[in-house]
Amino acid sequence: MNVRSLGYVRIQSTDPAQWASFGTEVLGMMLVPGEEGALYLKMDARPHRFAIVPGDSDRLLLCGWELASAADFAAACESLDAAGVAFIRGSEAECAERQVQALVRLEDPAGNTLELYHGAALSYDKFVSPAGIPGFETGFNGDMGFGHAVLPAPNLVETHAFYRDLLGFGDTDYMHFHFSEDPADPGQGLNFMHVQNPRHHSLALYQAEMPSGCVHLMVEVHSIDEVGYCLDRVLERNIPVTSTLGRHSNDRMLSFYMATPGGFALEFGCDGLQMDWEGYTPTVSSRPSLWGHEFQMPE
Repeated sequence: MNVRSLGYVRIQSTDPAQWASFGTEVLGMMLVPGEEGALYLKMDARPHRFAIVPGDSDRLLLCGWELASAADFAAACESLDAAGVAFIRGSEAECAERQVQALVRLEDPAGNTLELYHGAALSYDKFVSPAGIPGFETGFNGDMGFGHAVLPAPNLVETHAFYRDLLGFGDTDYMHFHFSEDPADPGQGLNFMHVQNPRHHSLALYQAEMPSGCVHLMVEVHSIDEVGYCLDRVLERNIPVTSTLGRHSNDRMLSFYMATPGGFALEFGCDGLQMDWEGYTPTVSSRPSLWGHEFQMPE
């Protein structure tokens, strides 16, 4: 499948108003009109990237993955059908809400919901950040996607194979973590995967369960100053910092992590590698960061 980017996420919230202030005042995204009762956040040429919808829990609902064309979308549906993977075609109303021409919804083997779509609209309304951010790193007309998602996959081998062998994602890097000195501790794996854009990874799969349906999402800005300004905004509002400032080893992202109203973390960074995939050999990294990134869960 010709998956091009991570196009959007839909997030369920018990209090969408929390996302209104967090998304605009802290992340610097732009609030735009959306479906009734929902809250939409815009960060580039696309109509929106984050849709927050009301519900009875705080969690990530789904990730939307963009295909290059109607022909690629039709071929993807045929591949899913041939593999015996159940999917639901999006209604006209759902396509209108996401401003795409067609979509299908399905689950990966770990139970994460995803949508495959094509024909995303462009919004030519000027992006004006309430926090003064000049722009986010999303490529030409958003063709690199909004960033990346790290999703739970307790059945890592099966879920990794689903994205690699069926959806056509490419392997970028692998890490394996041990959190105890017990030699019988099997540890937890983390697969980093890319799609057809230069981001080092648009998806990572972590061998664990997460009640929020997400480990973290990432957005990228153009300079370390914008990362620092955001960190100041986070500290001023007493938002938990779930990881201190640091630089990752595999994608060289300079970033920090913060708690979100969704029950998962958000990485805010800059300087992420942009790769040439021709002839690329996947790596195995021995540690997650070159420096910094001391992780701490909020109390």
